Amino acid sequence: MKKIAAVFASASLMALAACGEKPANETANASNAVVENVVENAANAAENAANAAENAANATANNVAANAAE
Repeated sequence: MKKIAAVFASASLMALAACGEKPANETANASNAVVENVVENAANAAENAANAAENAANATANNVAANAAE
């Protein structure tokens, strides 16, 4: 996702440069979009790690309970 955003941002900036316009706002917007994607990806990764830890804890608890029942 990050690579796609960067490609679109680059293409937009090149198109603006070809028109002779100042791309300051467009650059800022593109940068903000990339940062938002990075932050969202980091949040998703943290959530996935928390879910994995919870799943591991549950599996361990289930194994302990199963062994105790034997």
